[in-house]
Amino acid sequence: MKGTLVAKAQIIISAPIAKVWEALVNPEMIKQYMFGTKAVSDWKEGSPIVWKGEWEGKPYEDKGVILTLKPERVLQYSHFSPLSGQSDVPEHYHTVTIELSSKGTGTLLMLSQDNNSTEEDREHSEKNWGMMLTGLKKFVEK
Repeated sequence: MKGTLVAKAQIIISAPIAKVWEALVNPEMIKQYMFGTKAVSDWKEGSPIVWKGEWEGKPYEDKGVILTLKPERVLQYSHFSPLSGQSDVPEHYHTVTIELSSKGTGTLLMLSQDNNSTEEDREHSEKNWGMMLTGLKKFVEK
């Protein structure tokens, strides 16, 4: 059964949408703000995406599929992490949606991650996404 709890995070970044978008889809940039993660994809709808790295001393290889890619507007993908301890079946995948919009001279980034099975999972996801978005903001604004 899919979890119904949605984790949400948002941040305002003092940079144009084009610069924020580039940081979301450029593997060299992703590595700079996403805890050293190596992202591998051709960044086309329907294509696989893999994230490789180390989290709290454990190597990981998360995976998913790019579901929606509307440049400078929406990036949506499925996501599965073996570190969750769950089996690799569709009902254990999250859908992550990142939406960008203009906010004054900057960019509003809104993120949601569905399919959190417990309130604790939702809170954990929100904390992790909050850290990642803070890192993204610092990276893009420098």
